[in-house]
Amino acid sequence: MTTDRIPAVFESRDERFAGIRGDTELRILFDDGRWLEGPAYSPQGRFLLFSDIPNDRVLRYDEVSARIDVWASPAGFANGRTVDAQGRFVECQHGHRRVVRREHDGSASVLADGYGGLPLNSPNDVVTRSDGSVWFTDPSYGILTEYEGHRGVEEIGSRNVYRWAAGAGTTDASLTIVVDTLTQPNGLAFSPDERLLYVSDSELRTITVFDVDGDALRNGRAFAASDAAYDGLRLDDQGRVWAATGEGIHVYDPDGTLLGLLRLPEIAANLEFGGLQRNTLYITATTRLYAIRVTVEGAKRL
Repeated sequence: MTTDRIPAVFESRDERFAGIRGDTELRILFDDGRWLEGPAYSPQGRFLLFSDIPNDRVLRYDEVSARIDVWASPAGFANGRTVDAQGRFVECQHGHRRVVRREHDGSASVLADGYGGLPLNSPNDVVTRSDGSVWFTDPSYGILTEYEGHRGVEEIGSRNVYRWAAGAGTTDASLTIVVDTLTQPNGLAFSPDERLLYVSDSELRTITVFDVDGDALRNGRAFAASDAAYDGLRLDDQGRVWAATGEGIHVYDPDGTLLGLLRLPEIAANLEFGGLQRNTLYITATTRLYAIRVTVEGAKRL
């Protein structure tokens, strides 16, 4: 564990970025990872879980004591995760090629591990909706090599975004393909009113936004593009999109304008708003977990 600090470098690209600032320094909470991912914050417990994928472990940062412990190892090469409306963690596991929900009693419920009788590729990132459904991306990163999972074959033949219907178990009927047109779908996030879903494609270096129509997505259209590949996404309570990139964190207005960025010395993989006021920004960036208090709040759950 470390408590080192580095200067916080905010760079404006639009005048509307003027009010988005924060602490003058980024705190380095942890610096012993290989490829950190999947930050998700529990407001009930005031702790953050995050993944160190190549080391096959999940770590726990306690916001009150500032202590970091290994929460699970081995961990199925866990990647992205979220917290549902009941406070349960839902996570994607590269190693087992599945999406799992951690129940309050400590048990794990498998939500999805295949489609059409074939195994998923390597579920990457996940979000939940107020109706209890779970939406996740399924690129091939976890089966390309032994680094983030286990080398394997893409049997489904496409890299999709899926919707899991609440209470439907792991039958084929529980899963619906909602997007099959992206190359390597990665991060995803709902707008605060859940009328839009944003999905990043790390290979194409784009973010696409879709209208949410019940259990389907319509009208996919370009939202943003960058030379710095996109990974995880989060939204603040004003509907601005915060995207992890090779430069740090890009912040976009809902109209798609790049407002500015928080520059980092490492590739940012993912991010999460936490803290009692939802204004502590946690960032997993290659080997480090960073934290900074900012002047905006993360989007509230419906």
